Amino acid sequence: MKDIFGDDIEIKNTKNKNEDTFAEMFANSEKSSPGSLRVGAAFSGELLTFGKDESFISTGGQQDALIFTKELLDKDLKPLYKVGDLIEVVVTLNKGDELRVSRKGITSVGAAEDLEDAFDMELPIEGKVLEAVKGGFRVSVMGKTAFCPISQIDNKFVEDVQPYVGQKFEFLITQFEEKGRNIIISRKKLLSLQKAEAEGTFIQDIKVGEIVPGKITRLEKFGAFVDLGHGVEGLVHISELGWSRLQHPDELVSAGQEIHVKILKMEDANGKLKISLSLKQAAGEGDPWNSIVTQFPVGSVVTGTVEKKETYGLFVQLTPGITGLLPKSKWRDSSEANTYENKKRGDKIQVRVDEINFADKKMSLGLPIDGEDRSWESVTQNSGGSLGTLAEKLQLALKK
Repeated sequence: MKDIFGDDIEIKNTKNKNEDTFAEMFANSEKSSPGSLRVGAAFSGELLTFGKDESFISTGGQQDALIFTKELLDKDLKPLYKVGDLIEVVVTLNKGDELRVSRKGITSVGAAEDLEDAFDMELPIEGKVLEAVKGGFRVSVMGKTAFCPISQIDNKFVEDVQPYVGQKFEFLITQFEEKGRNIIISRKKLLSLQKAEAEGTFIQDIKVGEIVPGKITRLEKFGAFVDLGHGVEGLVHISELGWSRLQHPDELVSAGQEIHVKILKMEDANGKLKISLSLKQAAGEGDPWNSIVTQFPVGSVVTGTVEKKETYGLFVQLTPGITGLLPKSKWRDSSEANTYENKKRGDKIQVRVDEINFADKKMSLGLPIDGEDRSWESVTQNSGGSLGTLAEKLQLALKK
């Protein structure tokens, strides 16, 4: 195989006299395996081949990285490196089986010799947001002014533009016209690429059922979104936050809180990675329904808390994760009907466990007494004479 100068390409085994030096430098690099090399990550790699258009850089793993040979030449197109040299590089693409790098320090942003190269090779460039203007931002990139639409400054909806002014970010050039007089850039596109690569790495490294750390980013009525690192996000549905029924996630967790969650499911939903998480299953306490027989046997009378009131009855929580229904029909004809009717959420109430449905995890509750009208007993006890005799006769008659 010939290089750009017509000479044979030299392919050198990594086990050479520079092996110890390479091992030390690579050990100090940011990452040690291609799968974990995200866009923007820097490391030292050994030049393995010197080709006409593309060359190979060792990553220290099974997969080598491609680099444009143009980046290894000086202005006179003379080689700056030889096979076996160590080169500081930055990852520009890690997608599927393709891993590309660019020489670090080739420009002020370590991406390309000029903006047109960065546009052609889709390499990230660094820019400083100068000011907010109508529809977007003016951004300084390598001495030129570019425009970033407000919709492209972040991967989320932006209401307040001021926090971005004065900040330095990396962008991709999406439009390069009139020899650099019309440059459009996007940070959102780069963030999307980085997120996709991070998600790919996450799927490879993390399996369903594992417990991982995370940080709650925001709360919605239906659950909590959790940052799992490097832009990978998952959702804890409100039913998976705790064993007890919640009206809103803020009853149990808050934004910014660091937690551990269990991976329930990872699936592709219209090209996007959807990760379902569980907080309650990561706590290690187990399902309280597993001990319900010993804790709340049928017939036992316990004190619970009204969790919710409906037209057909009261939902009563006996313990976190265990809630039963006290039907209105159970107290409607009771002498305590008004008392139960006036109960509200949070009130304490005494109930009896009438029935347990293990399959559906449902519990039917009743009043602490059987509800039978036994008021005649008090009349008997407080009366004498013929009334007392009559009561005794009635009891004897019923027993016969």
